[in-house]
Amino acid sequence: MAKAKRARSTAPPDGGWGWMIVVGCFLVTICTRAVTRCISIFFVEFQTYFTQDYAQTAWIHSIVDCMTMLCAPLGSVVSNHLSCQVGIMLGGLLASTGLILGSFATSLKHLYLTLGVVTGLGFALCYSPAIAMVGKYFSRRKALAYGIAMSGSGIGTFVLAPVVQLLIEQFSWRGALLILGGFVLNLCVCGALMRPITLKEDHTTPEQNHVCRTQTRDFKRVSPCSTLTNKWVQTCLCCSLQQEYSFLLMSDFVVLAVSVLFMAYGCSPLFVYLVPYALSVGVSHQQAAFLMSILGVIDIIGNITFGWLTDRRCLKNYRYVCYLFAVGLDGLCYLCLPMLQSLPLLVPFSCTFGYFDGAYVTLIPVVTAEIVGTTSLSSALGVVYFLHAVPYLVSPPIAGWLVDATGSYTAAFLLCGFSMIFSSVLLGFARLVKKMRKTQLRFLAKESDPKLQLWTNGSVAYSVARGLDQKDEGSVAMAVPGYNPT
Repeated sequence: MAKAKRARSTAPPDGGWGWMIVVGCFLVTICTRAVTRCISIFFVEFQTYFTQDYAQTAWIHSIVDCMTMLCAPLGSVVSNHLSCQVGIMLGGLLASTGLILGSFATSLKHLYLTLGVVTGLGFALCYSPAIAMVGKYFSRRKALAYGIAMSGSGIGTFVLAPVVQLLIEQFSWRGALLILGGFVLNLCVCGALMRPITLKEDHTTPEQNHVCRTQTRDFKRVSPCSTLTNKWVQTCLCCSLQQEYSFLLMSDFVVLAVSVLFMAYGCSPLFVYLVPYALSVGVSHQQAAFLMSILGVIDIIGNITFGWLTDRRCLKNYRYVCYLFAVGLDGLCYLCLPMLQSLPLLVPFSCTFGYFDGAYVTLIPVVTAEIVGTTSLSSALGVVYFLHAVPYLVSPPIAGWLVDATGSYTAAFLLCGFSMIFSSVLLGFARLVKKMRKTQLRFLAKESDPKLQLWTNGSVAYSVARGLDQKDEGSVAMAVPGYNPT
């Protein structure tokens, strides 16, 4: 009875246990994204110990990031078909195992497999399901809730960066990885907080799944043929997946997906090369770690303040534009970085980049939810974070190759900056085209029939007419491209 009561359809509570979900997601982002960022502090240690160049060493961070995003859809599938709690707990065990095994590595290839593949897979099972749970518990204060939850990345970086540097100095990189492996086990505690909830808009999906399961069970009773039964099960599964990922056909989501590829390419290398770049211009090891801490703490401010600001009535309808603004400004920061070659200049850079990094990271789930809705948010976030995978994998090694080839960080940073600016411009251009098309459709509708009221959603036009007969419907269909009277 308690299980049935907990699973009943409801509206997002915008509070209550939702704040515990925020706390759980906050801890998940500390144990995943903050720990991933702090791997860059090991960069010089790995390079020195294994005597490898920039490009070879950068693959460690790339593989962790790539696996976290590449397997994000797997995390969504596990949380949708089992539970978010099971997925995060399993992910915590895998991530901890990878870090502990990495502490015994004897070559970079061992680190690629343990610290890269195993730990990255564990992070993937935790990250997107935890973020999607926040979206299910909040509606009116969604941006603020996401701001607090995603600030774990910044707070974790601020605290862990100097701690990891101290652990390396005291226990070597092997001891530091071993301790981080124990710390990441806290993901299992985070998973226990993720109490499931079923929203009103989700009501049809469980019901349809229940009907499918019932029909499959009945079909097995009356049909002794296992081949027919398997075909029926496959048909039900295909229908379920088709409904779950129907957002992939939306033009708005396709544009968002393409822009994410360029944004992800630009954002990753800084967290790998900020410390080595600072060391190359004469900054000490502790000061370089301090720059990562600054980046982390300002990231927190960006998470929370930008989330709070975009929840205000004056900006609530402009979250999309705010996201573009934040991504574009991070790109501009990249373009200025090669001219900053001292600690007093790098500190303001860390503050500016960190703030807008926190800002757009907070708005990624919000913008995605506005496009696909809450019902498909978990699957959509899985796809969005999956699209981060390839850029996260190739961008640090490409940047490292440019550094090795040119002997300077300038080309690497400029390429990242232009990539982020292009991502912002692409989304802005797509939104402008969409508004122009809306205006054109409304004008055509008004010219064809004054009784018509027209709305648009994506590239498909819908109409509601007062008393339109078949003749009127035909005239509207000829006047408005894409109009479908059904």
